[in-house]
Amino acid sequence: MKLRVLSSALMLGLLSTQPVNAASIYAGQARAAAVCSQCHGIKTPSADAPFPPLAGRDFAYLKSALEQYRDKTRKSDLMNAIAGSLSDDDIANVAAYYAGLKP
Repeated sequence: MKLRVLSSALMLGLLSTQPVNAASIYAGQARAAAVCSQCHGIKTPSADAPFPPLAGRDFAYLKSALEQYRDKTRKSDLMNAIAGSLSDDDIANVAAYYAGLKP
């Protein structure tokens, strides 16, 4: 009986958690290091990072902003060019990476 209760609780716990794709965060980190961090830094602005930091920003906001830059519905010559080369997966990965960082 205890085994049945334990296995039921385990299954309920597994069904109620949202899966996290760690690989996407690592892919986002690699992409951000190659492109984003030169202007935005990783966590704090500095002389080498003239634009606002992205660490800790909301995932949905970051994803939406990158999609808008890619689709050129949000205007910035620099960001339109950068985001224009990003796939849907790239955008989700970068947004997940920065959203997961503490500001």
